[in-house]
Amino acid sequence: MGLLLVAFLGIAGCVGEATTPDTPSPSGPREVTITDGFDRTVTVAVPATEVLASGSGAVRYMVYMQGQDTLVGVDDREKSFMNPEGRPYALVHLNQMKDLPLFGQNRGRDDPEKVIAINPQVIFKTGATGQGSATNVGDVSALQEKTGIPVIGYPYGSLRTADEKDEMYTYLRTIGLVIGKEDRAEEVIDYIEATMADLERRTHDIPENEQKRVYIGGVSMSGAHGIISTEPAYPPFLWVHANNVASGIGTAHVDVAKEAIVDWDAEYLFIDLGTLGMENDGALGQVKTDPALKGLSAVKSGKVYGLLPYNSYNTNYEVVLANAYYVGTVLYPDRFADVDPVKKADELFTFFVGEPVFEEYNAGYRGLGFTQIPV
Repeated sequence: MGLLLVAFLGIAGCVGEATTPDTPSPSGPREVTITDGFDRTVTVAVPATEVLASGSGAVRYMVYMQGQDTLVGVDDREKSFMNPEGRPYALVHLNQMKDLPLFGQNRGRDDPEKVIAINPQVIFKTGATGQGSATNVGDVSALQEKTGIPVIGYPYGSLRTADEKDEMYTYLRTIGLVIGKEDRAEEVIDYIEATMADLERRTHDIPENEQKRVYIGGVSMSGAHGIISTEPAYPPFLWVHANNVASGIGTAHVDVAKEAIVDWDAEYLFIDLGTLGMENDGALGQVKTDPALKGLSAVKSGKVYGLLPYNSYNTNYEVVLANAYYVGTVLYPDRFADVDPVKKADELFTFFVGEPVFEEYNAGYRGLGFTQIPV
């Protein structure tokens, strides 16, 4: 009898502690208050299942977080294929997204009335860090005021500097918190860190005087550019300890004088194949026809290589990392002897966007990615 009484009292205690319909359980919906990337305080119910992602790169991060199924609308850029298609996530998920309701134009030009009609639970808003189209606190606050819907704003971030990497990682973690994908956020961050650590492990001990002298021309930025378009802090070069001859003039995209390229006379010349969108194939055509460029050591020795463009409606990080492995195989083949750059690219694409689409992506650039280009 005593044992039965103890058991009964134990059961009664458990019933008394059960949650009521008006009190969410720990695993159910709850409200959280977030300080976003512009120091705004935003309260939102989580996990959110109906989301809008506004601005260049916003949908990409949702795909990285495996949250594309929460999207209930897209901007006009996300409803159609580009030619060539420079967004690997679009190759995989566009057919799913193109039928979603339209809420505005590209680069964060939202239509508040369309947003209200869709009525998402939350809006993520971002834009290219350091660019004129970058999202700012005024845009974010105005959209929330006009719609009455919580808007979480963040700079897109990058892997170029510690501060911009922190912006990127914080943004991913915030998405994870809001849509219930916190484990995925840590998985993405850990994967990026492990990949960068692998590149560092392979090349960190190369003496400065043995680091290959390189230049990247035709770097895409809001469209195709010619040979003078470059990145002084081009991440794939940094991560394999190559000597970027354009380093020291900033960290973001820049146009340099053609005379400087001739004076630097890099040992290896890499071409961002986004340049093919220009008349006469852009940088590639210039290298083949310009007498000054034809005299470059890299051109005369045939050390000209194609890299996949990674700037298309903001940065594709799977492409950045894939390019780094290809650059490593070209410059330091003994240190990357175990790496097949195409297979590595497909591994990266699969992790970030869900499918191994290297061949389809590269086809948009005439299959010249990860090849030595005859000039």
